[in-house]
Amino acid sequence: MSASLIISVLILYFSLLILISFLTSKKNDNKSFFTANKQSPWYIVAFGMIGASLSGVTFISVPGWVESSQFSYMQVVLGYLLGYVVVANILLPLYYKLNLVSIYTYLDQRFGSITYKTGASFFILSRVIGASFRLFLVAGVLQFTVFNQLHIPFFVTVIITILLIWIYTYRGGINTIIWTDTLQTFFMLAAVSVTFWFIAKEMNLSVNEISQTIKESNYSKMFFFDDWNSPQYFWKQFLSGMFITIVMTGLDQDMMQKNLTCKNTKEAKKNMYWFSLTLIPVNLIFLSLGALLYLYAHKNGISIPEKADLLYAEIATHGGLPISLGLVFIVGLVASAYSSADSALTSLTTSFSIDIIDIKNKYTPENQIKVRKKIHIMFSIILAITIILFDLVSNDSVIKLLFDAAGYTYGPLLGLYAFGLFTKYNIDDKKSVYVLILAPILTFLLKYSMIYFKADYQIGFELLIINGIISFLGLLLIKKK
Repeated sequence: MSASLIISVLILYFSLLILISFLTSKKNDNKSFFTANKQSPWYIVAFGMIGASLSGVTFISVPGWVESSQFSYMQVVLGYLLGYVVVANILLPLYYKLNLVSIYTYLDQRFGSITYKTGASFFILSRVIGASFRLFLVAGVLQFTVFNQLHIPFFVTVIITILLIWIYTYRGGINTIIWTDTLQTFFMLAAVSVTFWFIAKEMNLSVNEISQTIKESNYSKMFFFDDWNSPQYFWKQFLSGMFITIVMTGLDQDMMQKNLTCKNTKEAKKNMYWFSLTLIPVNLIFLSLGALLYLYAHKNGISIPEKADLLYAEIATHGGLPISLGLVFIVGLVASAYSSADSALTSLTTSFSIDIIDIKNKYTPENQIKVRKKIHIMFSIILAITIILFDLVSNDSVIKLLFDAAGYTYGPLLGLYAFGLFTKYNIDDKKSVYVLILAPILTFLLKYSMIYFKADYQIGFELLIINGIISFLGLLLIKKK
């Protein structure tokens, strides 16, 4: 498959995104950029959030993860459901009641300005890391499949990746993303479906035979109840999944900004319920695809890449399958990665504008749009630099690295919101920053001391819960009646 053919397809794809951006950004003001004027249909938001939630990490890393973790990821996904119930019934009504644009404004009202800005800063750090991981993944695959053939260095691939996002989001913001995410979710799910069809056809498997073949393979074990010390133990992953959802959706400006564009709480809840129920079969499909990819590779003597995240790309583009599948894969990959990255750039711009520099009160209406555009460019540059630095990351699966990073950076937000919602205490606003910085450091030391001393129990995804508990207990030490 030639690089020129892939580039031609990508040009057509991004031309479509830019057209949508043009059509949705005619009213180019900060209100439409930040809130889409609260006119988004809930079903459009729900469908688009599937792609934003899954992202390129699920598209690439979950199938590649199957060999080492089998279907254990579904334990985390089932925990997501309970987390979405919490978000829909506790956090969403709160955000709508307070009429928030940035969800971290709640921290200002509840605790004070220093805690507020510290919480917002943790989100910015979390989202920069998370978005960079996701974009690092897609940039790496594009480098592997396209740009290496053209002898283009990785840093140029990264710059192109970020520039394309900036082009179609700098005017319309969330108002554009609601619609581009819908398109990109469609392309992502279509790519997975087409891949299933092609591989099943090559392996001469019917629909029933696909299910039976995967079930009988070594990859399909889903539930792990036998060893509570294992990171894959069911209750550890289930509870971790619940708290991952609470923090990475309910306490995340990126995901909540989409929900807050719905007309009211009722529609936002409806969006959340339908979106969460859809994630179960979709994630099961991705895991099944991973098993099928490994089975196909072994059957056809295809060597497994050193980085498991490249397995899907290797088979789709160099696995002896039709060129059309390779093109579908590239479009699906880009769609999955950009559906989360574009909203990340917008939410970072929103949070920094509102939470950090107080754009509404510090700047005149005439200057607010100019300042917001400069911030948008600033975060585009930050993401590009961070992705290039991630090129030095180890060969671990990106989804594992992503959840590890989230455990450290989202933990303080979990502790803050839990303290604010479930206690009546206030805190010493000036001391909160020390507590919130110390908590992830103590969590890190705890995890790696257990590794160093070879303890039977090893911390997995529940690192987020531990970090949140430490943050909560730290806030109790500085409470005020």
